[in-house]
Amino acid sequence: MGEFDAAGELVMGGLLGRAVEPHAGEDHGHGTICLNCGTALIGPHCHECGQSGHVHRSLGAIGHELLHGVAHFEGKMWRTLPLLAWRPGDLTRRYVAGERARFVSPMAMFLFSIFTMFAIFQILGISTPTELDSATVKPAAAVQQAIKKQEDRRDDKVAKLAKLAANDSDRAELQDDIAKLNGEIAGLKAAAERIPQGADREEMFTAHTGWHTLDHGIEKWQKNPALMLYKLQSSIYKFSWLLIPLSLPFVWLLFFWKRQYKLYDHAVFVTYSIAAMSLLFIVITLLNALHVPSDALVFAALVLPPVHLCRQLKQAYGLRWGSAMLRTVILLWFITIIAMLFLTILALLGIMG
Repeated sequence: MGEFDAAGELVMGGLLGRAVEPHAGEDHGHGTICLNCGTALIGPHCHECGQSGHVHRSLGAIGHELLHGVAHFEGKMWRTLPLLAWRPGDLTRRYVAGERARFVSPMAMFLFSIFTMFAIFQILGISTPTELDSATVKPAAAVQQAIKKQEDRRDDKVAKLAKLAANDSDRAELQDDIAKLNGEIAGLKAAAERIPQGADREEMFTAHTGWHTLDHGIEKWQKNPALMLYKLQSSIYKFSWLLIPLSLPFVWLLFFWKRQYKLYDHAVFVTYSIAAMSLLFIVITLLNALHVPSDALVFAALVLPPVHLCRQLKQAYGLRWGSAMLRTVILLWFITIIAMLFLTILALLGIMG
């Protein structure tokens, strides 16, 4: 069912992106009379009610609208992607300056890229681990589980040793492994004895912050970390839009003394930047699925984002290379803070949800 869920997320992202995307610059031809209100048309849309003058009435049109919503199969996407990849600052500057009918809007690109990225992750089975044994969050239970695991490994090696001949060359290695495992088991048992009795009782899960909702959420998280981690994972893309308002104050700090730049300009910069990073990690994920060498992919994941960010800063704000690189270093530090704030908010939403 994961593939169907992923396909649904992909379509949803495209349709949401389409919902916020202006239709300007997408003339398909039109008739002479608006079929909705009867007004004479003087352009591709009715100036009275806003309905498009080009109305589909075929089964194939349903598929066309779906593809149209998912991938924006006009010239907009193909004019936007090359600039977003190589000259992101020019795209940002031109969009802010008013050249908008030619390009996919920042929010539409953001929604499409985020939903597509998580759909690709889901199709390829990439996710945070949710198969957690809640017993491992209890200290005594965790130690006992570790002891059992090491005892099983030791018993397996003892069984193998018993089957070997007296002069077999592998006996010495197995005996050495058994001795090491016995030492580890003895150390774990000593640790278990130092754990206070009753450390795994339910009182361990009682929080005392004074805020009942938060206390109850912390108890749920501790008792069932697998469920809470799953909720956190499923919330990441749904609340990914929070990255935009969280990032705005930090980008503003880089240019607060330059009055010509408004918060809107910074919002366009941030939204296009997040979309570009999402598309980059889609490409890296697909290349990894095609077994491209991991060294090259790790290099791309570590080097390309700061390079892209530096180019976007330089082009969008008309900076010199030295100024752009300095701001990039500062912004990378800010991004770490933003990521921590984002995850903290998601954790709190999960705890109190």
